[in-house]
This record gives sequence, structure tokens and C-alpha cells, in this order.
Amino acid sequence: MNTVLITGANRGIGLEFVRQYAADGWCVFACCRDPAAARELNEVAAGHADRVSIYPLDVTDHRQIEQLSHTLADEAIDVLINNAGVYPPEHGDVFGKTDYSAWVHTFEVNTMAPLKMAEAFIQQVARSRRKTIITLTSKMGSVADNRGGGSYIYRSSKSAVNNVMKSLSIDLSSRQITAVLLHPGWVRTDMGGPNGLISAQQSVTGMRQVIDTLRFEDSGQFYAYDGQIVPW
Repeated sequence: MNTVLITGANRGIGLEFVRQYAADGWCVFACCRDPAAARELNEVAAGHADRVSIYPLDVTDHRQIEQLSHTLADEAIDVLINNAGVYPPEHGDVFGKTDYSAWVHTFEVNTMAPLKMAEAFIQQVARSRRKTIITLTSKMGSVADNRGGGSYIYRSSKSAVNNVMKSLSIDLSSRQITAVLLHPGWVRTDMGGPNGLISAQQSVTGMRQVIDTLRFEDSGQFYAYDGQIVPW
């Protein structure tokens, strides 16, 4: 049975990843900060009790990440999905009104946590068959695609994690681990807002198709949910 670990699994894109992978028979390790409050996630887990396990995880708490890795020390994780992310308050992400404390927190979640997750779970990924690490990023982290300006905090956190994953793809190449960035599109979620262009189901279905067709030679690439390469 294939195994996937998903961060930020309590809502939106993360929750949809859990739904789809569980429905396809995968073993799912679903992680979120407060499992007791994750009503929809618990409902999915109840419907797939033999496949979905829920674990408390705040990705900014490195000790908690290490404890979870210890708990899952004997597992093989085919796909590690760094989905947890934050979008800073818009009023604090414009020139002249930068919320620097929010900037630090955004980097902790969007940029540092994916690397810490990779470091903590490298053995579990390395012993799996698929050996894949996925980090959800955004076209807003693309320098070439930046035509609107602003959003200094969010853009920089995603540009930074793009570089993190690119370096990871090089550093882990000797272990045949594939590390890839995915842009989920503008999705109708709590974070994406009601005006998003696609649903979480459409986004995750597309991203899973990309994940399913990845080869080791694709490591370090930056793909959109529809399989198109995103410019850096």
C-alpha cells in the first residue's frame, strides 16, 4: 500500500488530498495543529478508519516534527506533501505598512517548515518506493511572473521555498529522491477566497496527476496543477 503524509490536512487543499488519497486506497498520515477541532477531517478518517490516521502537528514546532518522525520511524512514506501554509494579513503586506512579525511567522510556516519536514522524514521517504517530496508553492513566488508588485511577505516566502526545494533536489539526488514544487492554482478555499478560479477538487485532482507521472529526472521542477512548467 502506498503511503502519503500531508501537513495542513484539516481544510481546503490538504483535506482534499486526504479525501482523494484515502478513496484510492492509500495509507494517509494526516497532520494538523488541532485534530479535535478538525470536524471534516475526522469525518473522512471515520469513513476510512483502516487508512487514515490523524496526528497533531504545528509545523513551526520543530520538536513536534521530530517527535512525529520518531512515532513514524518504522514507516515508509512514498509521498511527503508540504501543504501547510499561511497568507499574511493584506493590511500588513503592502509597502509602508509591512508587518514584520507576520513576515517572520510566514517564513516559519511557508519556507522553513518544508525543509525541516524533509530533514525529519528523510529516512522514511528514502526507504519508500516512490521517494517523492512535494511542496505547495505559488506563482506569486515566481520572479518572472511578478507583474503586480506588492505582497512582499507572501511572495518572498514562496520565492524562498522555491530555492529551498531546488537545493533539496540537488542534495538528495544521490538517494534518488524526487523533490518538486507545485502551484495549486487560485483555489476557492478559506485562504484563496471565494473568487478562486477552481475548486479544491479540481486542483488536487490535477496535482495528483502530476505527482503520479513524476520521474526522478523531474526533480527540482516547478509545475502548475495542470502540468505546465511555471517560470522561476
